[in-house]
Amino acid sequence: MVAATGNADTSVGHGELIKAVDHALTTHGRALLTGPAGAGKTEIVRAVAAAAESRRESVLRLAPEAADQWIPEASAAALLASVPGAALDQLSGPQRTAIALLRREADAPRAGRDHIALRLAVVEVLRTLAARQPVLLVLDNAQWLDAESTDLLRFALRLTPPRVRVLVAECVQGGASVGEPLCGPDVPAIRVPPLGADEVAELLVRHCLPARLAGRIHQASGGNPRLALALGHSLAEAAEARDSSAHHADPLPVSGQAREVARRLLAGVPAQARRTLLLAALASRPTTSLLRRAGRPDAEAELAEAERAALVRVGEDGTVEFTAGALLTALAADAGWPERAAGHAALAAAVDDPVQAVRHRALAVDTPDQWLAAEITEAAAACRRRGQRALAAELGLLAAERTPSWLAGEELARLVTAAEDAGWAGRADLARRATRAVLARDASPADRVRARLAVMDAAGQALGALDETFAYAMDEAAGDPSLQAAVQLRIAWKHNLSDGDPVRSRDAAAEAGRLAAIGGDQTAEAMALTVRARMGRILGDTDAEEILAEALALPAPEVPLGMRNAPQYLAVRHALFDDRLADARRQSMVLLPAVQRTGSAEDVFEVLRSLTEVELRSGRCEAASAHARRALELTIEAGLSPGPAWYVAAMAEAMGGSFARAAGYARRGIQASQEEQDQVFLSRSLHALGLVELATGEAAKAVATLRRVAALEAAQQVVDPSVLRWHGELAEALIAADAHCEAAELLDRVRTTALGLGRTGVVAALDRARGLCLSAQGEADEAVHLLEATARRFADLQLPLERGRTLLALARVERRRRRRAPARAALRAAAEVFGLAGAAPWTELAREPAPGESGGAQVQAAAVLTEAESRLALLVSQGASNQEAAAKLFLSVKTVEARLTRIYQKLDVRSRAQLATALRTL
Repeated sequence: MVAATGNADTSVGHGELIKAVDHALTTHGRALLTGPAGAGKTEIVRAVAAAAESRRESVLRLAPEAADQWIPEASAAALLASVPGAALDQLSGPQRTAIALLRREADAPRAGRDHIALRLAVVEVLRTLAARQPVLLVLDNAQWLDAESTDLLRFALRLTPPRVRVLVAECVQGGASVGEPLCGPDVPAIRVPPLGADEVAELLVRHCLPARLAGRIHQASGGNPRLALALGHSLAEAAEARDSSAHHADPLPVSGQAREVARRLLAGVPAQARRTLLLAALASRPTTSLLRRAGRPDAEAELAEAERAALVRVGEDGTVEFTAGALLTALAADAGWPERAAGHAALAAAVDDPVQAVRHRALAVDTPDQWLAAEITEAAAACRRRGQRALAAELGLLAAERTPSWLAGEELARLVTAAEDAGWAGRADLARRATRAVLARDASPADRVRARLAVMDAAGQALGALDETFAYAMDEAAGDPSLQAAVQLRIAWKHNLSDGDPVRSRDAAAEAGRLAAIGGDQTAEAMALTVRARMGRILGDTDAEEILAEALALPAPEVPLGMRNAPQYLAVRHALFDDRLADARRQSMVLLPAVQRTGSAEDVFEVLRSLTEVELRSGRCEAASAHARRALELTIEAGLSPGPAWYVAAMAEAMGGSFARAAGYARRGIQASQEEQDQVFLSRSLHALGLVELATGEAAKAVATLRRVAALEAAQQVVDPSVLRWHGELAEALIAADAHCEAAELLDRVRTTALGLGRTGVVAALDRARGLCLSAQGEADEAVHLLEATARRFADLQLPLERGRTLLALARVERRRRRRAPARAALRAAAEVFGLAGAAPWTELAREPAPGESGGAQVQAAAVLTEAESRLALLVSQGASNQEAAAKLFLSVKTVEARLTRIYQKLDVRSRAQLATALRTL
């Protein structure tokens, strides 16, 4: 009971909370930590206690279990059992006797005990301990203290000296707080908030669970760390059982440990409130008024109890939202069929949406009904018209289940349509379910192919695991050019996304276009041309724009294969690559409402991604961040592959938010893309990380990261440098790492290609790196002239952030040749550009260092040194040994020694002490 329970590590994201608890204990001597079960309170308590022990404080721990609340004075006995014997020696006889009786006979009758002596003994023990050293009394799981122990501790803590500090952690689920009376009035109460989606991703990675599922797990767990881990482990076990990796859009299995955690969270509400919660869980859009109409007249009061237990949030308009999606599943699973059926029947009579009324009526029965099946089918069609494809897929499956067996043809048609709706919505679980049902019936080859195509469409970026599905689809499509074209199109997408092979993708697209023309399918033909144009751009084909124009000339009906694969969207991407940002923005704004109407979450995400990139390059970081947030929210809500969304968030943060957050998003994007074998967004997330590492002065890391991008792009045979502009960053990182020759070779090679393709924006970025290279090679005048000209070119191209980065480079070069006034002017100009753009982290980089400022300013002050030399000089001046500096900079000790010799020569110093002095005075 005294020892902490064996919970998994759920301490992610609690650094600031630990500081807040320490501050409360320091200033008030008392702190109350609250939060739902599994929120991570125990981990915070452990961290605070460990810090106190490291300061040589005496730490007393008490962590009662649920059963202890029914045993009088059980917790008091456990606390005293942990007190060193020496602290008991000074007690009076009656006090020692009272403690001895309690420790030996905690469960014996209390009659005859001297309770006053016992209370005074506890006070005296705490005073004795505090006289020797500060004491931290930690009470975890305070909600399970028995009443008698609570009274005893409340009395004792009122009389303890200030050197006894008290930390109480409790889970309040509808009952009265134990911690407040223990700690006294005005105690600082610190609530443990739920983890964010990023923190859930970090938690999963720490426990070797798939990061790509972080969005869904965050949604299902509500950010509760224990529930998140339980869900992650349930998914891993389910994936292992079926010998395949869990898909990012799969429903989360609330079973085993996950269900137990959810049940514990729900245990704090009484039965009546639980019935209301079940009704809310069965409704699609629950409100208090709906629940009242459905037979729960006390819904407000019952929901208020659930809200106090952190199970739901009730809005001012009466909307009810569960804090964790898994709670809905657990409520429905624990209720029996009769209770669920009665709930759906009550909701069917209460909802005002005809579609939802039909849905609830269908879920209230489990027998076939021809007329009900027809009604459900009509409701699914209404959802399709509204753009609610996921709901249409769910209703389609319901309609098939309610179709009598003698209407097998109608049942099959409903299943195929449900599969296609699920594919459009990106709901892999529904697509697979419908497709399994189709394949189990006497379906035609065409229906079987249509169902398999839906599985492919729902897979998102994870096409690499569908080789068998592709093989069967090709076999079943034989003899039907239109179906063959549709399969070949998906193969073309797979070759690009999963295989990273644009040549095979282009060839498959050409075959798809040929088959589509034979079959008279102009939509598929336009899609095939689009893939050819996209791959052609990557490969540097000179006819890529002509192929795109040919695709745009074809009729453009509603796109069944997704706007993201249509020529209209590729035209946006090409405008972005060509720095025609006004065109790209205008075309994206036209597409955005169109894709929102279709109900395809992937299409909406793609348009938001392009808008983010357009706004960033245009120098509108605030607008870009808003689009990136919407893209990330949509990804989590719709269960899309998270890798692309994390890349978009990383770029938005890298330019307009925080380098630290950008690096976090980028690392998650890298992990998710690796898990899904997505080569395209793996390169992009690595590029985002490399950019941050370069900007924050970690040149060696940036070189390693960006070399991975170069290797991936080489493997993918990418020729056009305008698609992903990593080349200038890698060259700058190489220069900062003193690899000037390699940087110059890279710049020359890529510049030739960029000039040949007419990529003026790329050439300007390469020239910025070339200016830094010239400076590093001692050609300072040429470097300054080139950088000034490059800054003007970026201004003409209306690329303000690139101009600001060039001005930063110019300031560095001017500083290196000790021209302080021009350096300050360039810094001020860069700061103005970044400030107007809302590029917060870059504005900070352009800030002029205050006199005597340390850290990064010292590195900037060492103007006569290269960046690599400056970093080494700073480390050594701060006391790092050669071996420590080598480890931090990813260098050999010999390289450090050689570089240090050059630094000494440049600064005319002979010792580390003189080096530190020189850095301060430069």
